[in-house]
Amino acid sequence: MLSIAAEKLDSRSRGNDDGNTSCLHLIMSEYELSDETQEPSRSQLRRDALDILKLAEALAALSEAQLARVPLADDLREEVRRTRAITSHIARKRQAQFLAKQLRKLEDEQIEPIRAALAQDRASAHREAAELHQLEIWRDRLLDEGDEALDQLLALHPSADRQRLRQLMRNALAERKASKPPHAYRELFRALRELGDDAGET
Repeated sequence: MLSIAAEKLDSRSRGNDDGNTSCLHLIMSEYELSDETQEPSRSQLRRDALDILKLAEALAALSEAQLARVPLADDLREEVRRTRAITSHIARKRQAQFLAKQLRKLEDEQIEPIRAALAQDRASAHREAAELHQLEIWRDRLLDEGDEALDQLLALHPSADRQRLRQLMRNALAERKASKPPHAYRELFRALRELGDDAGET
């Protein structure tokens, strides 16, 4: 295309060599710029490769239940399992690189659902962590504030067993005072978690 454009330019304006030279340089510059914009730079290729490697490592860190929610072909799913099963750091790194190589063969429209599933799983994990933190706050409030906190909790969960919660509070405080293992303390947390589960089902 460059030679054709140059020939056309030459046939149209043979009388002005300086003008032809300037225009030809301009055409060449435009084509060179077009080539540069079409081809990714080495730094971009490195970033893309690192991004896929991180994706492979994230897949290898999933539990079996989490992996089941990711849209993967059976052969890739098996490669993820092989990577996850390796305990040697060097061998696992090498296997993760091989998994990344297989992932790079996928089209963008195949990669994006994988990323979306991982993002959804991370968001779910963050929500669960926040919910557990709220339960810990309620447990500490029940032990520190007593019936006042219990009344506020029951206002949110009217069907909760007041007597059971109060007994667990007493037992947990007694354990703390006697420096005993925190059995009731943990049982109180489980009871609070059951309240959250019941609220989610209604």
